[in-house]
Amino acid sequence: MNAPAKTEDFVETAPAGVFVETVTEVAHYTDRLFRFRMTRPAGFRFRSGEFAMIGLMVEGKPIYRAYSIASPAWDEELEFFSIKVPDGPLTSHLQLIKPGDKVLMRKKPTGTLVLDALTPGKRLYMFSTGTGIAPFASLIRDPETYEKFEEVVLAHTCREVAELKYGFDLVDEIKNHEFLAEIVGDKLKHYATVTREPFAFQGRVTDLMRSGKFFTDLGVPPLDPLIDRGMICGSTEMLKDTKAILEEAGLTEGANNKPAEFVIERAFVG
Repeated sequence: MNAPAKTEDFVETAPAGVFVETVTEVAHYTDRLFRFRMTRPAGFRFRSGEFAMIGLMVEGKPIYRAYSIASPAWDEELEFFSIKVPDGPLTSHLQLIKPGDKVLMRKKPTGTLVLDALTPGKRLYMFSTGTGIAPFASLIRDPETYEKFEEVVLAHTCREVAELKYGFDLVDEIKNHEFLAEIVGDKLKHYATVTREPFAFQGRVTDLMRSGKFFTDLGVPPLDPLIDRGMICGSTEMLKDTKAILEEAGLTEGANNKPAEFVIERAFVG
């Protein structure tokens, strides 16, 4: 496995129209998951929940993949939450980065998991599996989310308990943040489940929704298209199953150009 290209290689070979940014922090959670932060380009604008194309120079060529920006739009740095794929064209190299290394980023962010793609509602559900929590890491730290919704439910399902740590760290950060703590108050509910180990909440969130346990545990009524809104980011199967549950409850899928009751991010599927 080759290490990422040297700093000077990026500066000399980065394509035009691409930002070259510096890694400021790296945290490894498990042998499959890690988080990193990097400098934010001057003038770079994005909406919380959007993704960007992140890349490295590998053997003289840039390799990019879509990564949700996990930091909120107000953050001075950019944060990303990534899976480690041993033979992945990008992640096999990306997982080796350390502070001071350089990362490429294309200049135009995009995505459907944005508040603008939803019609007004009372309660916002964010359904995620694995690294699908990344866009919601951005949104739960954005004051606008709490201006638009009275209650926000972050649902995160992983295989093992250790893989939930990023989500718990996010909630702790909000509770102890100098201005977010007051804005968020008790509006945010965090519902974490695992599928392969004993834990307080076990099973796929879709199964827990169908059984009704999900709503009972949260102390909320079943889905209501008049007040409930949803965002979904996860595996192909999870997207399909969650979408079916929301549609059975009467919610309609929306998009940037046609806001509705729920949205799905498909950029990471396949």
